[in-house]
Amino acid sequence: MHIVDGALSNPVVIAGAVAAVGGIALGLRSLTLERIPAAGVLSASFFVASLIHVPIGPSSVHLILNGLAGLLLGFAAFPALFVGLLLQAVFFGFGGLTVLGVNTVNIALPAVLAWMVFGRLIGRGSPVQGAVWGGVGGAFAIAATTGMVAVSLAMSGDEFLPAAKLVFFAHVPVMAIEAVLTGFAILLARKVKPELFVKGLPA
Repeated sequence: MHIVDGALSNPVVIAGAVAAVGGIALGLRSLTLERIPAAGVLSASFFVASLIHVPIGPSSVHLILNGLAGLLLGFAAFPALFVGLLLQAVFFGFGGLTVLGVNTVNIALPAVLAWMVFGRLIGRGSPVQGAVWGGVGGAFAIAATTGMVAVSLAMSGDEFLPAAKLVFFAHVPVMAIEAVLTGFAILLARKVKPELFVKGLPA
């Protein structure tokens, strides 16, 4: 889901950079010492999961796991996912440095939204019920990310409209896969470390 350098207009790139700085600042303020290990693991998981990707025009299709990152980290998903994106851009050339801000917002903001909408739900009821809501949250994050990528491309010129539509529909199977993976991960986390879903929940 990386947008490559040169694909976006300057206003979109600048707006994305400003929004990313704000999100990372909020995320760092909410990143407690207890959550740093989880942030590191989820950042690494995102880094590895999105290494295998299929290029589609100015973007690509791959696993992201941003819904899982958001459900477990809240606003701290911003710096965690930013680090993964930065390393991918530097070492593998995925996305690019000029669009790093836009890519961060497109991936991390849906993660935070998933936490805000489903964060309390996955901490209630049985672990299985939490897993179901976690799966829904994982699919929601991918859908929101694809929508934001499409909007970013569409705002940069009419010539990107076909690519924007392709990006969204190409990620429908990814939504289903991420829903299953996120659901099982939440189920495991509920059983092993249930306190993750007590601290830092959205108000």
